[in-house]
Amino acid sequence: MRATVLGLMISTAALPCLAQTILKSEPLMLAPYEFVFVQDATCPAGKVLKVTGAIRGLHRKKVCVTLGLEQATLSAATP
Repeated sequence: MRATVLGLMISTAALPCLAQTILKSEPLMLAPYEFVFVQDATCPAGKVLKVTGAIRGLHRKKVCVTLGLEQATLSAATP
């Protein structure tokens, strides 16, 4: 019984972590290998721009992706 209740509590706490935040603009600072989703006009309808940070001297990787089953919330980037 305790294991079931504990499992339900952990899964309830983990659900909000599954949602991805979609930014309205690309952030100026992005750690290496960290990625963010950006909603802008560079990708076709139904897709968002996935921006992955790079180490110093290299360019960021930018790819249009669909979110699929993931939930997302629209947010503003804070510089």
